[in-house]
Amino acid sequence: MRRPGRYAPGAAVAGVPLGLAVLGPFLVGEPTARAASFTPGGGHLLGTDFVGRDVLDQVLLGGRPVVLVALAATALAYLVALPVGLISALTHRRWLEESLMRPLDVLLAVPSLLMLLLVAAAFPPGAAGLVLMVALVSVPDTARIVRAAAAEAASRPALEALRMQGESWWRLAVGYVGRSILRTLAADAGIRLTGVLYLVATAAFLGIGVAPDAADWAVMVDRNRAGLFIQPWAVVVPALLIVALTMGSNLLVDAAMENRAPGRRAPFPHIPTPPRKGRRP
Repeated sequence: MRRPGRYAPGAAVAGVPLGLAVLGPFLVGEPTARAASFTPGGGHLLGTDFVGRDVLDQVLLGGRPVVLVALAATALAYLVALPVGLISALTHRRWLEESLMRPLDVLLAVPSLLMLLLVAAAFPPGAAGLVLMVALVSVPDTARIVRAAAAEAASRPALEALRMQGESWWRLAVGYVGRSILRTLAADAGIRLTGVLYLVATAAFLGIGVAPDAADWAVMVDRNRAGLFIQPWAVVVPALLIVALTMGSNLLVDAAMENRAPGRRAPFPHIPTPPRKGRRP
């Protein structure tokens, strides 16, 4: 039996940052004159940031870029890594597996920061370029996880039985292996979202794809950390919203996967058959 209440904790935690990302830009008033940097109070509910802007306005404006970039980059990474991992796990051609996975292993050995710098040279600045950069950096690790999870499912006798019955490759890869690794991929997606947010913040710190003073939660955490002990709200509020976004997403995924898990039936007790009359038991 499915219980909708399982989604309540995740929806409550993730609803705040998602709500601010959707409705925040419509709640911002007219831009005000800039004040002194890292000033608590002074007519600003959450104080001012490192360039004297109102922190509350920046929080309301900074959610949409983070959510859109993180979700788009995570989805794009899985869109590339899923077919690569499934083909590598299900193919019986050694050369095909080597040609797909070995280049990704080389990229996996490169530090993510250096990889981000190399990829940034090939893409134009902007939100679309940032999505492509972060997705390409995340593809090697994601493809490895997909391939490892799919290889275990592909070695089961049930898959061999389906193959002997003449089932199509699509039925084997998606219908059986894909459904078998769904819980693993869902758990990895929550962790991947956290890693994507870290890469977005790193790109903002290096000035790659994001302006240094952009209204972005990840940028706010990085650029305002110099005044953490003077005006902590400029760092604490966006950081808590990022944590709530990742934690709520993981809770929602866990609740969805728990509802999809098949229920276990209690086994019937074994009742011994009484011996017939006239025969020895």
